[in-house]
Amino acid sequence: MLTITFTVEDLARTRLAVSPLWEVVASIRLLKTPRSQTFHRRWAEATTERINRSGAELGLLFDLVDPRVWYLVDFLTPPPQTPAPDLTTDLGALRRVSADQVRADLDVLAYAWKNPIGSLDEVTLPRRRRDAGVGPSARGSASARGTTSARGNASVRGTTSVRGRAGGMPTVAIAELYGDPLGGIERLAGQVEAYWELAIAPHWGRIRALLEGDLLYRGRRLGQAGHTGLFDDLADTVKWRDGSLQIRHRRFKGVRQLAGEGLLLMPSAFVWPTVYSSTIPPWQPTLTYPARGVATLWSEPARGTSAGLAAVLGRSRAEVLMQLDSPRSTTELAARIGMTAGGVSQHLSALRAGGLVTPHRVGRVVLYARTSAAESLLEAAEQGE
Repeated sequence: MLTITFTVEDLARTRLAVSPLWEVVASIRLLKTPRSQTFHRRWAEATTERINRSGAELGLLFDLVDPRVWYLVDFLTPPPQTPAPDLTTDLGALRRVSADQVRADLDVLAYAWKNPIGSLDEVTLPRRRRDAGVGPSARGSASARGTTSARGNASVRGTTSVRGRAGGMPTVAIAELYGDPLGGIERLAGQVEAYWELAIAPHWGRIRALLEGDLLYRGRRLGQAGHTGLFDDLADTVKWRDGSLQIRHRRFKGVRQLAGEGLLLMPSAFVWPTVYSSTIPPWQPTLTYPARGVATLWSEPARGTSAGLAAVLGRSRAEVLMQLDSPRSTTELAARIGMTAGGVSQHLSALRAGGLVTPHRVGRVVLYARTSAAESLLEAAEQGE
């Protein structure tokens, strides 16, 4: 069990954001964990085939994302500073991570490989040892445990062995990153970009819409029910109790007392059914949870439109309203309905004037959501059919 305690200032500074870079990391973990692919199996199969055909060099990236250990290096997912950054912004933050911070996180990773159960108190040990000058060296060799090589293509299942590793690092590629953090980070950023084009970019529109819709929903929950409402339905393993957030982790425990830095909440399309926390200083404490509606991410657009609703609003406007079962942008609505963006915009303007939809800006995107009046209208139309 991990417990996060809050001051009043921490509650005031708790915020929500999405991160394209985190979706890269979470999706790789999912590719390596078939039992977690319940909602993503078709995507996983198609993506695995595309990666294997491409011959892309992804070894270091895939080595760093290993579900067999409880720790994911924090430098790989720097906390976003805006609600909805693009991948270029996230990669800029990755490239700015210092060499010392890269090595500090890799020391924790080496520690996690040797200790299958972690605690917040213990994860500071490898960093203190490193500060004392006794941390792992980037030289030396030993055998690694079935991960990908620093040279050669990454297997999605992560089963290719390496010939050696250095100073307690789990793979050769990671040891080379420890020895040359700045050069390694640049290589890593290139691999992220290659993976993004193969696995995420073709689907980013629908993934982003899912994540931004979740941000809008959480903002509403905060307004309706305060922090209890915000925290209590993040996931079954997360509970708000007596001013503390309690998170059930199988392989990690501890108490993190926030001291004014706040908590960053990030929805993800690829983490269900788990949650991931990052609470090791100096990074901002972060909780990544399953985005609301992830089970329908790959579903085909709903086509049925109520005849009664169509008679009142007109078929096109009724279909726009029906498609807003979760908040969506004009562009996404146009793609789902098969209408021009200009046409959708006109219908949204009419629905907004009638009090049936409201716009909400999330980063650079405007999402439209149904109002309570619209929900009542839809419910009445359904009952009348």
